Amino acid sequence: MKFLDIGEVAARSGVPPSALRHYETVGLIASVSRHGLRRQFPPEVLLQLKLIAMAKSAGFSLADIAGMFRRDGMPDLPRAAFHHKAEEIDRRIAELAALSHMLRHVADCPAPSHMDCPKFRQLIETAGAGPKKAGPVRG
Repeated sequence: MKFLDIGEVAARSGVPPSALRHYETVGLIASVSRHGLRRQFPPEVLLQLKLIAMAKSAGFSLADIAGMFRRDGMPDLPRAAFHHKAEEIDRRIAELAALSHMLRHVADCPAPSHMDCPKFRQLIETAGAGPKKAGPVRG
């Protein structure tokens, strides 16, 4: 099996060597040997780094991500956690879409003053209310 040294992993993944060393320290990836002073990694590390990047982008912490790999480095992805994170992202997308809509209206509002615009006032009232909180569950 051909191993990749840390420089090659960095070049192919776009992850700086300092981050690779940190990921190894926290247990996200593991080198298998050294060639001189350079760490050597199995080719599977490239897949691991893609999964780490995806999970970080989704908002998972490094501690969460560390739990997504078995001892042999292969992924063991927690489906429920991914569903929960996807729902959080969907909620955030809806919030950002509403904010974008409001900003576009503010920028394009034909009223001489924004305070004279009923739609602007409605948007501000809605935005000022914040996210809706669920009430108590009743059985």
